[in-house]
Amino acid sequence: MRGAHVVDQQQGHAGTLVGVSRPSPQHFPDAGRARRRLSSQARRGELLEAALEEFSSRGYHLTQMEHVAATAGVSKALVYQHFQSKEELFAAVTEQVVAGFTERLPEVLAKAEDVLGAWRGVVRLLCDLVSERPQAWALVTRHLDNPELGAPLRRLREQVSEVFAVVLAGYYAPEPGGAAPSEGEVLEQARMIVPLLVGALHGLMSWWLEHPEVPRAKVEAQAVAFGWLGLDRIRRGERLLL
Repeated sequence: MRGAHVVDQQQGHAGTLVGVSRPSPQHFPDAGRARRRLSSQARRGELLEAALEEFSSRGYHLTQMEHVAATAGVSKALVYQHFQSKEELFAAVTEQVVAGFTERLPEVLAKAEDVLGAWRGVVRLLCDLVSERPQAWALVTRHLDNPELGAPLRRLREQVSEVFAVVLAGYYAPEPGGAAPSEGEVLEQARMIVPLLVGALHGLMSWWLEHPEVPRAKVEAQAVAFGWLGLDRIRRGERLLL
């Protein structure tokens, strides 16, 4: 006696049972994802975002390629199609983080009418980056001083420091009657001042990430005031007698 379900071979579907409907894609949570097709560039961007999330939360050494694949919702093999190694992937992520700052900095400085405007712009840009991409800032904080991994991030710090040192030196205006140092001396002084400011901003932004309840306006105002009250006096040639 034949059962209720028989093999329908007349339609050429040897594996389909009569009376049993084919499962729809929604029965398989990953079915839609498996069929999703992205351009190579779009897929690369998706993988970079997933890698940023993993590297910033786990750190470089604890992050594995399968973690990145799981976060992106793809196979590990697909990750390796775009990045041959974890080292290459991390380098691409840090390059993206660096570009996110360096591509916006020139416009900020170009709009500034004086050194205070430049300082406000830099502080505002940093606050934008921390607000928009906290994972990127976490990556910077976690790996900046790592001798093996932090080289691109340290190059960014050096580039930004030099740019701002030149800007600061350009606005040097000592009080009338005082001794006027040479342009080289002014630039040298600016190069020593800027790391102090950059270090202070780095520390403040990292602290803000840990205290998100503090309003951005307060953080930004405090950073501008801290830097400017010292900068303006130094800009006018005031010095402590040691």
